[in-house]
Amino acid sequence: MVGAGVLSLPSAMAGLGWGPGVVILVLSWVTTLYTLWQMVEMHEMVPGKRFDRYHELGQHAFGEKLGLWIVVPQQLICEIGVDIVYMVTGGKSLQKIHDLVCQKSCKPMKTSYFIMIFASVHFVLAHLPNFNAISGISLAAAIMSFSYSTIAWVASVEKGVQKDVQYGYKGTTSAGTVFNFLNALGDVAFAYAGHNVVLEIQATIPSTPEKPSKGPMWKGVVVAYLVVALCYFPVALIGYWMFGNAVDDNILISLNKPTWLIVAANMFVVIHVIGSYQLYAMPVFDMIETVMVKKLRFKPSRLLRFIVRNVYVAFTMFMGITFPFFGALLGFFGGFAFSPTTYFLPCIIWLNIYKPRKFSLSWITNWMCILLGILLMVLAPIGGLRQIILNAKSYGFYS
Repeated sequence: MVGAGVLSLPSAMAGLGWGPGVVILVLSWVTTLYTLWQMVEMHEMVPGKRFDRYHELGQHAFGEKLGLWIVVPQQLICEIGVDIVYMVTGGKSLQKIHDLVCQKSCKPMKTSYFIMIFASVHFVLAHLPNFNAISGISLAAAIMSFSYSTIAWVASVEKGVQKDVQYGYKGTTSAGTVFNFLNALGDVAFAYAGHNVVLEIQATIPSTPEKPSKGPMWKGVVVAYLVVALCYFPVALIGYWMFGNAVDDNILISLNKPTWLIVAANMFVVIHVIGSYQLYAMPVFDMIETVMVKKLRFKPSRLLRFIVRNVYVAFTMFMGITFPFFGALLGFFGGFAFSPTTYFLPCIIWLNIYKPRKFSLSWITNWMCILLGILLMVLAPIGGLRQIILNAKSYGFYS
Protein backbone atom coordinates (compact mmCIF):
# COMPACT_ATOMS: atom_id res chain seq x y z
CA MET A 1 0.00 0.00 0.00
CA VAL A 2 2.79 2.46 0.80
CA GLY A 3 4.01 3.63 -2.59
CA ALA A 4 7.00 5.77 -3.49
CA GLY A 5 4.45 8.59 -3.81
CA VAL A 6 4.99 9.17 -0.06
CA LEU A 7 8.32 10.83 -0.94
CA SER A 8 6.52 13.60 -2.85
CA LEU A 9 4.07 14.47 -0.06
CA PRO A 10 6.19 17.30 1.49
CA SER A 11 6.40 18.82 -2.01
CA ALA A 12 2.62 18.39 -2.36
CA MET A 13 2.18 20.21 0.97
CA ALA A 14 4.30 23.06 -0.42
CA GLY A 15 1.90 23.32 -3.36
CA LEU A 16 -1.23 23.09 -1.19
CA GLY A 17 -0.25 25.10 1.91
CA TRP A 18 -0.80 24.14 5.56
CA GLY A 19 -4.61 24.34 5.81
CA PRO A 20 -5.72 22.83 2.48
CA GLY A 21 -2.80 20.35 2.60
CA VAL A 22 -3.79 18.78 5.93
CA VAL A 23 -7.49 18.68 4.93
CA ILE A 24 -6.75 16.99 1.57
CA LEU A 25 -4.33 14.46 3.15
CA VAL A 26 -6.91 13.40 5.76
CA LEU A 27 -9.81 13.46 3.27
CA SER A 28 -7.87 11.27 0.80
CA TRP A 29 -6.99 8.77 3.53
CA VAL A 30 -10.63 8.46 4.69
CA THR A 31 -12.09 8.39 1.15
CA THR A 32 -9.72 5.73 -0.20
CA LEU A 33 -10.18 3.55 2.92
CA TYR A 34 -13.95 3.71 2.34
CA THR A 35 -13.69 2.80 -1.37
CA LEU A 36 -11.26 -0.02 -0.52
CA TRP A 37 -13.80 -1.40 1.98
CA GLN A 38 -16.40 -1.37 -0.82
CA MET A 39 -14.12 -3.38 -3.13
CA VAL A 40 -13.40 -5.97 -0.40
CA GLU A 41 -17.17 -6.30 0.24
CA MET A 42 -18.01 -6.64 -3.47
CA HIS A 43 -15.41 -9.37 -4.10
CA GLU A 44 -17.91 -12.12 -3.20
CA MET A 45 -21.27 -10.36 -3.31
CA VAL A 46 -22.66 -13.04 -5.66
CA PRO A 47 -22.89 -16.36 -3.70
CA GLY A 48 -20.49 -18.97 -5.07
CA LYS A 49 -18.68 -16.49 -7.34
CA ARG A 50 -15.54 -14.39 -6.82
CA PHE A 51 -14.61 -11.30 -8.78
CA ASP A 52 -10.85 -11.82 -8.95
CA ARG A 53 -10.18 -8.92 -11.35
CA TYR A 54 -11.28 -5.30 -11.31
CA HIS A 55 -12.74 -5.64 -14.82
CA GLU A 56 -14.86 -8.67 -13.74
CA LEU A 57 -16.48 -6.44 -11.13
CA GLY A 58 -17.03 -3.77 -13.79
CA GLN A 59 -18.60 -6.33 -16.15
CA HIS A 60 -21.01 -7.46 -13.42
CA ALA A 61 -22.05 -3.84 -12.80
CA PHE A 62 -22.16 -2.43 -16.35
CA GLY A 63 -22.49 -5.49 -18.62
CA GLU A 64 -19.96 -7.70 -20.43
CA LYS A 65 -18.69 -5.25 -23.06
CA LEU A 66 -19.29 -1.86 -21.42
CA GLY A 67 -17.75 -3.03 -18.11
CA LEU A 68 -14.61 -4.10 -19.95
CA TRP A 69 -14.30 -0.77 -21.78
CA ILE A 70 -14.91 1.29 -18.63
CA VAL A 71 -12.46 -0.52 -16.34
CA VAL A 72 -9.64 -2.03 -18.42
CA PRO A 73 -8.29 1.18 -20.07
CA GLN A 74 -8.25 2.99 -16.70
CA GLN A 75 -6.55 0.07 -15.00
CA LEU A 76 -3.93 -0.25 -17.73
CA ILE A 77 -3.11 3.47 -17.71
CA CYS A 78 -2.82 3.32 -13.93
CA GLU A 79 -0.58 0.26 -13.76
CA ILE A 80 1.64 1.29 -16.68
CA GLY A 81 1.83 4.83 -15.23
CA VAL A 82 3.01 3.49 -11.86
CA ASP A 83 5.66 1.35 -13.52
CA ILE A 84 6.98 4.33 -15.53
CA VAL A 85 7.15 6.45 -12.35
CA TYR A 86 8.88 3.58 -10.51
CA MET A 87 11.50 3.35 -13.28
CA VAL A 88 12.28 7.04 -12.66
CA THR A 89 12.17 6.59 -8.86
CA GLY A 90 14.51 3.58 -8.89
CA GLY A 91 16.94 5.30 -11.27
CA LYS A 92 17.05 8.56 -9.30
CA SER A 93 17.53 6.73 -5.99
CA LEU A 94 20.45 4.75 -7.48
CA GLN A 95 21.90 8.04 -8.74
CA LYS A 96 21.58 9.60 -5.27
CA ILE A 97 23.37 6.58 -3.72
CA HIS A 98 26.15 6.91 -6.31
CA ASP A 99 26.53 10.66 -5.69
CA LEU A 100 26.58 10.33 -1.88
CA VAL A 101 29.00 7.37 -1.77
CA CYS A 102 31.39 8.79 -4.37
CA GLN A 103 31.14 12.50 -3.44
CA LYS A 104 33.96 14.03 -5.55
CA SER A 105 35.91 10.87 -6.39
CA CYS A 106 33.64 9.64 -9.25
CA LYS A 107 32.63 11.08 -12.58
CA PRO A 108 28.98 12.16 -12.67
CA MET A 109 26.66 9.78 -14.54
CA LYS A 110 23.43 10.65 -16.31
CA THR A 111 20.06 9.66 -14.80
CA SER A 112 19.33 7.67 -18.00
CA TYR A 113 22.10 5.16 -17.18
CA PHE A 114 20.78 4.61 -13.68
CA ILE A 115 17.27 3.99 -15.03
CA MET A 116 18.79 1.36 -17.38
CA ILE A 117 20.60 -0.28 -14.45
CA PHE A 118 17.34 -0.39 -12.47
CA ALA A 119 15.44 -1.80 -15.49
CA SER A 120 17.97 -4.63 -15.93
CA VAL A 121 16.65 -6.27 -12.72
CA HIS A 122 13.12 -6.35 -14.16
CA PHE A 123 14.18 -8.11 -17.34
CA VAL A 124 14.82 -11.05 -14.97
CA LEU A 125 12.04 -10.66 -12.37
CA ALA A 126 9.34 -10.15 -15.01
CA HIS A 127 9.47 -13.91 -15.73
CA LEU A 128 8.27 -14.97 -12.27
CA PRO A 129 5.00 -16.92 -12.75
CA ASN A 130 2.45 -15.27 -10.40
CA PHE A 131 1.63 -13.16 -7.31
CA ASN A 132 2.57 -15.94 -4.88
CA ALA A 133 5.99 -16.13 -6.52
CA ILE A 134 6.63 -12.48 -5.66
CA SER A 135 5.31 -12.68 -2.06
CA GLY A 136 8.88 -12.68 -0.68
CA ILE A 137 9.76 -9.62 -2.78
CA SER A 138 6.50 -7.95 -1.66
CA LEU A 139 7.34 -8.55 2.02
CA ALA A 140 10.79 -7.03 1.55
CA ALA A 141 9.19 -4.09 -0.29
CA ALA A 142 6.71 -3.52 2.57
CA ILE A 143 9.49 -3.47 5.20
CA MET A 144 11.60 -1.17 3.02
CA SER A 145 8.78 1.33 2.41
CA PHE A 146 8.10 1.65 6.15
CA SER A 147 11.85 2.02 6.79
CA TYR A 148 12.59 4.74 4.25
CA SER A 149 9.44 6.68 5.20
CA THR A 150 10.60 6.67 8.84
CA ILE A 151 14.16 7.65 7.86
CA ALA A 152 12.77 10.52 5.71
CA TRP A 153 10.98 12.22 8.60
CA VAL A 154 13.52 11.32 11.31
CA ALA A 155 16.39 12.71 9.19
CA SER A 156 14.28 15.83 8.51
CA VAL A 157 13.82 16.35 12.28
CA GLU A 158 17.56 15.81 12.77
CA LYS A 159 18.33 18.44 10.13
CA GLY A 160 15.95 20.88 11.82
CA VAL A 161 13.99 23.81 10.48
CA GLN A 162 16.06 25.45 7.74
CA LYS A 163 17.22 29.06 7.88
CA ASP A 164 14.91 31.47 6.05
CA VAL A 165 12.29 28.73 5.71
CA GLN A 166 9.19 29.94 3.88
CA TYR A 167 5.73 28.40 3.89
CA GLY A 168 4.16 30.68 1.29
CA TYR A 169 3.26 29.41 -2.19
CA LYS A 170 6.26 28.94 -4.50
CA GLY A 171 4.58 30.24 -7.68
CA THR A 172 5.60 33.77 -8.66
CA THR A 173 2.29 34.40 -10.45
CA SER A 174 -1.32 33.62 -9.54
CA ALA A 175 -1.55 31.18 -12.49
CA GLY A 176 1.67 29.42 -11.40
CA THR A 177 0.33 29.05 -7.85
CA VAL A 178 -2.96 27.56 -9.11
CA PHE A 179 -1.19 25.09 -11.44
CA ASN A 180 1.18 24.03 -8.63
CA PHE A 181 -1.88 23.47 -6.40
CA LEU A 182 -3.47 21.24 -9.07
CA ASN A 183 -0.24 19.27 -9.53
CA ALA A 184 -0.03 18.76 -5.76
CA LEU A 185 -3.56 17.27 -5.77
CA GLY A 186 -2.29 14.65 -8.24
CA ASP A 187 0.74 13.95 -6.03
CA VAL A 188 -1.58 13.12 -3.11
CA ALA A 189 -3.86 10.97 -5.31
CA PHE A 190 -0.85 9.00 -6.58
CA ALA A 191 0.09 8.02 -3.03
CA TYR A 192 -3.08 5.88 -2.76
CA ALA A 193 -2.62 3.19 -5.39
CA GLY A 194 -3.58 -0.18 -3.89
CA HIS A 195 -7.09 -0.41 -5.33
CA ASN A 196 -5.89 -1.53 -8.75
CA VAL A 197 -4.55 -4.84 -7.48
CA VAL A 198 -6.69 -5.38 -4.35
CA LEU A 199 -9.06 -7.93 -5.96
CA GLU A 200 -6.13 -9.91 -7.38
CA ILE A 201 -4.62 -10.01 -3.88
CA GLN A 202 -7.93 -11.01 -2.26
CA ALA A 203 -8.25 -13.80 -4.86
CA THR A 204 -5.21 -15.51 -3.25
CA ILE A 205 -7.04 -15.80 0.13
CA PRO A 206 -8.97 -19.08 0.70
CA SER A 207 -12.73 -18.59 1.05
CA THR A 208 -15.67 -20.71 2.27
CA PRO A 209 -19.34 -19.73 2.90
CA GLU A 210 -18.64 -19.95 6.66
CA LYS A 211 -15.37 -17.98 6.45
CA PRO A 212 -15.47 -15.63 3.42
CA SER A 213 -12.21 -14.01 2.32
CA LYS A 214 -13.48 -10.51 3.14
CA GLY A 215 -12.87 -11.15 6.89
CA PRO A 216 -9.09 -11.62 6.81
CA MET A 217 -8.80 -9.24 3.81
CA TRP A 218 -10.45 -6.38 5.70
CA LYS A 219 -8.18 -6.99 8.73
CA GLY A 220 -5.21 -6.78 6.35
CA VAL A 221 -6.55 -3.54 4.84
CA VAL A 222 -7.00 -1.93 8.29
CA VAL A 223 -3.44 -2.85 9.32
CA ALA A 224 -2.15 -1.58 5.94
CA TYR A 225 -3.97 1.75 6.33
CA LEU A 226 -2.67 2.25 9.86
CA VAL A 227 0.85 1.75 8.47
CA VAL A 228 -0.03 4.14 5.61
CA ALA A 229 -1.00 6.81 8.19
CA LEU A 230 2.22 6.20 10.17
CA CYS A 231 4.24 6.68 6.98
CA TYR A 232 2.37 9.41 5.10
CA PHE A 233 1.41 11.98 7.73
CA PRO A 234 4.81 12.37 9.49
CA VAL A 235 6.69 12.52 6.15
CA ALA A 236 4.29 15.09 4.65
CA LEU A 237 3.97 17.37 7.67
CA ILE A 238 7.50 17.18 9.12
CA GLY A 239 9.18 17.36 5.68
CA TYR A 240 7.22 20.53 4.83
CA TRP A 241 7.76 21.99 8.32
CA MET A 242 11.55 21.61 8.05
CA PHE A 243 12.13 22.67 4.42
CA GLY A 244 9.10 24.82 3.60
CA ASN A 245 8.45 25.48 -0.08
CA ALA A 246 12.14 24.83 -0.94
CA VAL A 247 11.65 21.05 -0.50
CA ASP A 248 12.51 18.82 -3.50
CA ASP A 249 9.80 16.79 -5.25
CA ASN A 250 11.47 13.75 -3.61
CA ILE A 251 12.20 14.43 0.10
CA LEU A 252 15.20 12.07 0.10
CA ILE A 253 16.88 14.25 -2.56
CA SER A 254 16.68 17.21 -0.11
CA LEU A 255 18.53 15.21 2.56
CA ASN A 256 22.29 14.53 2.50
CA LYS A 257 23.32 13.84 6.10
CA PRO A 258 23.96 11.58 7.91
CA THR A 259 25.34 10.14 4.66
CA TRP A 260 25.11 6.45 5.65
CA LEU A 261 21.46 6.83 6.69
CA ILE A 262 20.38 8.62 3.50
CA VAL A 263 22.27 6.04 1.40
CA ALA A 264 20.41 3.28 3.31
CA ALA A 265 17.06 5.05 2.79
CA ASN A 266 17.64 5.34 -0.97
CA MET A 267 18.66 1.69 -1.11
CA PHE A 268 15.39 0.82 0.68
CA VAL A 269 13.52 2.85 -1.98
CA VAL A 270 15.24 0.84 -4.74
CA ILE A 271 14.35 -2.51 -3.11
CA HIS A 272 10.78 -1.32 -2.51
CA VAL A 273 10.12 -0.14 -6.06
CA ILE A 274 11.63 -3.36 -7.46
CA GLY A 275 8.87 -5.29 -5.62
CA SER A 276 6.14 -2.75 -6.34
CA TYR A 277 6.99 -2.56 -10.04
CA GLN A 278 6.36 -6.31 -10.31
CA LEU A 279 3.13 -6.05 -8.30
CA TYR A 280 1.69 -3.59 -10.84
CA ALA A 281 3.24 -5.31 -13.87
CA MET A 282 1.73 -8.75 -13.12
CA PRO A 283 -1.90 -7.82 -14.01
CA VAL A 284 -0.64 -6.09 -17.20
CA PHE A 285 1.29 -9.23 -18.24
CA ASP A 286 -1.82 -11.30 -17.49
CA MET A 287 -4.02 -8.99 -19.60
CA ILE A 288 -1.69 -8.77 -22.61
CA GLU A 289 -0.98 -12.52 -22.68
CA THR A 290 -4.70 -13.37 -22.35
CA VAL A 291 -5.61 -11.07 -25.27
CA MET A 292 -2.80 -12.45 -27.45
CA VAL A 293 -3.79 -16.08 -26.82
CA LYS A 294 -7.62 -15.78 -26.81
CA LYS A 295 -8.23 -12.99 -29.32
CA LEU A 296 -5.17 -13.02 -31.59
CA ARG A 297 -4.79 -16.82 -31.53
CA PHE A 298 -1.14 -16.89 -30.47
CA LYS A 299 0.08 -20.20 -29.11
CA PRO A 300 0.72 -20.00 -25.34
CA SER A 301 4.45 -20.59 -25.01
CA ARG A 302 7.54 -19.53 -23.13
CA LEU A 303 8.65 -17.54 -26.17
CA LEU A 304 5.42 -15.47 -26.16
CA ARG A 305 5.80 -14.83 -22.44
CA PHE A 306 9.48 -13.92 -22.88
CA ILE A 307 8.80 -11.41 -25.70
CA VAL A 308 5.70 -9.78 -24.12
CA ARG A 309 7.33 -9.22 -20.74
CA ASN A 310 10.66 -7.99 -22.06
CA VAL A 311 8.96 -5.58 -24.49
CA TYR A 312 6.85 -4.19 -21.61
CA VAL A 313 9.88 -3.64 -19.35
CA ALA A 314 11.76 -2.01 -22.27
CA PHE A 315 8.78 0.28 -22.97
CA THR A 316 8.50 1.51 -19.36
CA MET A 317 12.29 1.99 -19.25
CA PHE A 318 12.20 4.05 -22.47
CA MET A 319 9.35 6.25 -21.14
CA GLY A 320 11.19 6.73 -17.84
CA ILE A 321 14.36 7.82 -19.67
CA THR A 322 12.33 10.16 -21.91
CA PHE A 323 10.41 11.88 -19.07
CA PRO A 324 12.43 11.51 -15.84
CA PHE A 325 10.31 14.13 -13.98
CA PHE A 326 9.28 12.50 -10.69
CA GLY A 327 6.93 15.18 -9.29
CA ALA A 328 5.31 16.10 -12.61
CA LEU A 329 4.66 12.44 -13.54
CA LEU A 330 3.10 11.83 -10.13
CA GLY A 331 0.79 14.82 -10.54
CA PHE A 332 -0.27 13.80 -14.05
CA PHE A 333 -0.82 10.08 -13.46
CA GLY A 334 -2.22 10.65 -9.96
CA GLY A 335 -5.07 12.71 -11.36
CA PHE A 336 -5.58 11.12 -14.76
CA ALA A 337 -5.29 7.43 -13.83
CA PHE A 338 -5.62 6.99 -10.07
CA SER A 339 -8.63 9.21 -9.34
CA PRO A 340 -11.11 7.05 -11.30
CA THR A 341 -9.99 3.61 -10.09
CA THR A 342 -9.28 4.73 -6.50
CA TYR A 343 -11.70 7.53 -5.63
CA PHE A 344 -14.94 7.12 -7.56
CA LEU A 345 -15.25 4.00 -9.75
CA PRO A 346 -15.89 1.70 -6.70
CA CYS A 347 -18.65 4.14 -5.62
CA ILE A 348 -20.31 4.11 -9.07
CA ILE A 349 -20.23 0.28 -9.09
CA TRP A 350 -21.64 0.22 -5.53
CA LEU A 351 -24.53 2.57 -6.46
CA ASN A 352 -25.24 0.53 -9.60
CA ILE A 353 -25.35 -2.84 -7.81
CA TYR A 354 -26.74 -2.11 -4.32
CA LYS A 355 -28.93 0.87 -5.33
CA PRO A 356 -29.08 2.55 -1.88
CA ARG A 357 -32.12 4.71 -1.14
CA LYS A 358 -31.86 8.30 -2.39
CA PHE A 359 -30.45 10.70 0.21
CA SER A 360 -29.57 7.83 2.59
CA LEU A 361 -26.13 8.01 4.25
CA SER A 362 -24.67 5.49 1.77
CA TRP A 363 -26.09 7.39 -1.24
CA ILE A 364 -24.79 10.79 -0.03
CA THR A 365 -21.34 9.38 0.91
CA ASN A 366 -20.89 7.73 -2.48
CA TRP A 367 -21.93 10.82 -4.42
CA MET A 368 -19.53 12.99 -2.38
CA CYS A 369 -16.69 10.58 -3.21
CA ILE A 370 -17.69 10.60 -6.90
CA LEU A 371 -17.70 14.43 -7.05
CA LEU A 372 -14.34 14.63 -5.23
CA GLY A 373 -12.83 12.01 -7.56
CA ILE A 374 -14.11 13.66 -10.76
CA LEU A 375 -12.72 17.04 -9.65
CA LEU A 376 -9.36 15.36 -9.03
CA MET A 377 -9.42 13.59 -12.39
CA VAL A 378 -10.17 16.82 -14.29
CA LEU A 379 -7.96 19.28 -12.41
CA ALA A 380 -4.80 17.39 -11.31
CA PRO A 381 -3.59 16.31 -14.80
CA ILE A 382 -3.67 19.97 -15.93
CA GLY A 383 -1.11 20.87 -13.25
CA GLY A 384 0.95 17.74 -13.94
CA LEU A 385 1.02 18.29 -17.71
CA ARG A 386 2.08 21.92 -17.28
CA GLN A 387 4.89 20.79 -14.95
CA ILE A 388 6.07 18.18 -17.50
CA ILE A 389 6.13 20.87 -20.24
CA LEU A 390 8.07 23.30 -17.99
CA ASN A 391 10.60 20.58 -17.08
CA ALA A 392 10.93 19.48 -20.71
CA LYS A 393 11.83 23.04 -21.80
CA SER A 394 15.07 22.99 -19.84
CA TYR A 395 15.81 19.27 -20.21
CA GLY A 396 18.14 17.89 -22.89
CA PHE A 397 16.37 14.74 -24.09
CA TYR A 398 18.75 11.74 -24.39
CA SER A 399 21.72 14.09 -24.05
